[in-house]
Amino acid sequence: MTAKEFARRRRQLMRMIGNDGIAILPAAPEKIRNRDTTYPFRQDSDFLYLTGFDEPDAVAVLIPGRAHSEYILFCRERNPSRETWDGPRAGPDGAQADYGADDAFPITDIDEILPGLMERCERVYYTMGAHPDFDKQVMGWFDGLRNRGQSDGLIPQEFVALDHLLHDMRLYKSRGEIAAMRKAARIAASAHKKLMAACRPGIMEYVLEAELLHEFKRNGCNPAYQPIVGSGPNSCILHYVLNNRGMEDGDMLLVDAGCEYRGYASDVTRTMPVNGRFSKEQKAIYQIVLDAQKAAIEKVAPDRHWNEPHDAAVKIITRGLVKLGLLKGRVPSLIKAEAYKKFFMHRTGHWLGMDVHDVGDYRVGEEWRHLEPGMVMTVEPGIYIPPGSKGVARKWWGIGVRIEDDILITKDGCEVLSHDVPREIEEIEALVGGGN
Repeated sequence: MTAKEFARRRRQLMRMIGNDGIAILPAAPEKIRNRDTTYPFRQDSDFLYLTGFDEPDAVAVLIPGRAHSEYILFCRERNPSRETWDGPRAGPDGAQADYGADDAFPITDIDEILPGLMERCERVYYTMGAHPDFDKQVMGWFDGLRNRGQSDGLIPQEFVALDHLLHDMRLYKSRGEIAAMRKAARIAASAHKKLMAACRPGIMEYVLEAELLHEFKRNGCNPAYQPIVGSGPNSCILHYVLNNRGMEDGDMLLVDAGCEYRGYASDVTRTMPVNGRFSKEQKAIYQIVLDAQKAAIEKVAPDRHWNEPHDAAVKIITRGLVKLGLLKGRVPSLIKAEAYKKFFMHRTGHWLGMDVHDVGDYRVGEEWRHLEPGMVMTVEPGIYIPPGSKGVARKWWGIGVRIEDDILITKDGCEVLSHDVPREIEEIEALVGGGN
């Protein structure tokens, strides 16, 4: 993202806040992993969306209409000693020169400066609950103003949820954001194809996870979430992440993995036979899920509502399960009774962006939200039949299938960002194990 894009976002938000409001956004804190080591730092998505500033211990403040400066950034000061250990810091001068702040101050001065900035603002726009320790700090500033008993009464009278405004902005992706998400999808596609080529019986799930991580890192990316590499019974565990089982001949393998490129995520799932050839039963389940995904993607277009892809997938899956004898009854009645949830227990997709399960409401009032150009979502139907499933013949046990792609809504329909990853049965069989 360019400096102009971050500035445009701040201007858009300030227009919505108005001249009598102030917005306060803290950066993500560093988190201890064990003793004196930290987890890799990942910036708070809302903070990053507005600032592009990728350091901890920072606070962004927007004060629309303020004559001297509308955008203020509090951050760490330059410190040669600490920078020797941890790397360079922008410092207040860099915050202005490189990140577009109108003014910048050391984070250590925030208790002296920020309460004064809150004065004469009627409303404070802030997201409560995201950073509990900082919540206490904000309320301490407010209580201090109130207890001082301002004679003119011009202190904030209202706290407004900032995330309501900001998350609706984030739902609509710009050209720059779409370009980043296309790149993230292409890198994820390459990683999935390398994993498929390396897949064969007798190796550990984590060996294939390493194929994913290698491709992500060599393209300058990190995983967008903990990869799922689940074989055999693990393919039926929706959020399986141990990835420590030895894969066996005849297993199905479900791989759910995406990467993060410049703050934007991809999220792709493919399922394959470990030995490179689907059994009759595996092929039957896989084809139902593939048909359901195709039907759902056909419903992704402007003016369609959020739930239409899910409804389409549910119909195909229920019909397919009846045909195989895994469900019994009339399809409309089974759908109404949600009988399919025994085998397909999650939704068909979610918003995608800076967060894997990205922000944005799925309903507007009581109605499902209508899809619009610039939104990005996943489409990911699945069928899962764990070993020991009651009333299900043993031949179906251990078959878990999910197929997931990243979909951009365009003015004419949609674009499958992750189209480079094979999903047809013949394509997968030709690639898994190097075509063995």
